[in-house]
Order: sequence, then structure tokens, then C-alpha cells
Amino acid sequence: MSRLVLAVVCCVAMAQTRPAEIAEVGGANLPAQRIGPNDLLAISVYDSPEFTRTVRVSNEGWIQLPMLKRRIKAEGFLPTELEVAVAEALCKEELIVDPVVTITVVEYHSRPISVTGAVKNPLTFQAVGKTTLLDAITRAGGLSLTAAPEILVSKPQRTEGDGLTTLVQRIPVKSLMDDADPELNIQLVGDEEIRVPEAGRIFVIGNVKKPGAYPVQDGSETTVLEVLALAEGLAPYSSKQAYIYRREALSSVKHEIPIQLERIMERKAPDVPLLADDILYVPDNKGRRATMTALERIVGFGSTTASGLLIWGR
Repeated sequence: MSRLVLAVVCCVAMAQTRPAEIAEVGGANLPAQRIGPNDLLAISVYDSPEFTRTVRVSNEGWIQLPMLKRRIKAEGFLPTELEVAVAEALCKEELIVDPVVTITVVEYHSRPISVTGAVKNPLTFQAVGKTTLLDAITRAGGLSLTAAPEILVSKPQRTEGDGLTTLVQRIPVKSLMDDADPELNIQLVGDEEIRVPEAGRIFVIGNVKKPGAYPVQDGSETTVLEVLALAEGLAPYSSKQAYIYRREALSSVKHEIPIQLERIMERKAPDVPLLADDILYVPDNKGRRATMTALERIVGFGSTTASGLLIWGR
């Protein structure tokens, strides 16, 4: 009877004297934060090697120690709080009198953050310590050149009735990066999915100096003259008429829209706006090219005969 009383007194004294929450555990190799499922813990009990080991938190958030009859809830606790819970369990089952327990987190696996989309190095990592949106983008190597003007941050949120929903926050890239708005550099705690969509692109093909796909910037209107400037202008012998190929929304039907390119460039007709995924095709003026080729041959023939180098062959 006296032994049981001593054990109970020991547990109560430990719970009263030990702090409930500390910012960081001394000697921990990772910053102390709330424990979650699948985290790996290092548990050390002074002068009791049979209890000193690494333990993986179960999917349900519990840990099991040898010789303890009951599991111990670990999910949601700080390491210092779990130390008190483990010490109390050892006391209550009369395994150790006045145990000294130290718990550190070896690996966090309960706080994944994924960064996908138009970044240089998509990845998934654990939110260890203070992690912000800019930290996550930096770890992914930064945004790619085709990034859209918004970043989407998704996070699961519990609803009434223990249900789950997903909240999506839209972060403007310009305000986050250029304006350095601190309110947009949100803190991440785990379970977030950061998705950087690809910007809409306009494809320029045909008789231009630099054919390619060019992103639509900042959601603003992009016109024929603007994408021609990105394509470094028209190549020689371009046709006076170009074509826009546009696909209908939610359909595979494509429309061919002819535009008077020469009149637009001479400011005799308004510039034509383009939409994302439009194809601007500038044909080759074959007749003009054939005429110029013929003139070049004639000039070459005259130069040859004038120099007396023309050789007749049978």
C-alpha cells in the first residue's frame, strides 16, 4: 500500500514541477513543435536503457513502450508535454520511481508541404520550425518563366461533424515578390499544397524571326503586335495576311480568323487582341519570294557574263 502511495505522490509532484510547454527542448536536433502521426521520436529514460529507444508514432497518433500495458497518446503534444505523460505512465504502472524522461524529435513526417507546378524544382518537404510561403518557393528553386500571376495555397480544414474541406488562398505573385507584402507571406504549418499554375501561352509560328510560345503576362490583354515584338518581328517575304487559330472553350472545334497584318502594322486597322492558347500563323509570301529569287538569278547572270566567266556546256 505504501509503495502505491509513493508512486502516486511521485507522479503528482512531477506533473506540478515540470513545465507544460517550452519553446525548444535542450539538445533536440529539430525545433520542438506539436507531434503528429508517423513522426520519429527518440525517448531516453535516465538509468533505464530498456526504455531508451526510437519510436515511430502510429497513424492514429499513439506510441507503445516495452512493458507498458497501455499506449500513450502522442499526437498534438509538444515533446516536453509527452515527457510528462511518459513519466506518469511509468509511475502509474510502478515500473520506475521518479523517472527522468527526455524526448526529442528525430524526424517529422506529419507536416508535409508540397510545391508543384511552374517552379524549377517541384518537391515535398516537412514544415520544421517557422516556414513561410517564400521559404517554400525558395526551396523549390523559385518560379519558372512560365509561372502564372497567382500562387494557389490549399489546406484541409475541419468542418462541423468532423468533416474535411479544402480552403484555397490565392496569392498575387507581384504583391508577394515585388511589393513584399508581409501579410501575403503566410506561415505554413504542414499539410499545405502550393500550386503555381502555368501562365496562358500564345503560339507564334510561320514567317517570323523567332517562332515560339509566349506567356500571357499579368492577365492583361495581349495583341498581335505585342507577340510579333516578342517574336522579334517578321522575317523577309512575309504575307500581308496572317491567321489566328482559336479553339472554342470546352470543345475541340478550331476557328480560323484571318487578319490584315499589313494594315495593322501601317496603323490603318486596329490591333487584334489574342487569347491564351491562340495560334498566330504568319504565312510566307511565295509569289514575292519567287520574284526575288528570279531577280537574284538575273543579277547573278548579268554579273557572270560581264566578267567573261560564263561557260557553255553541251
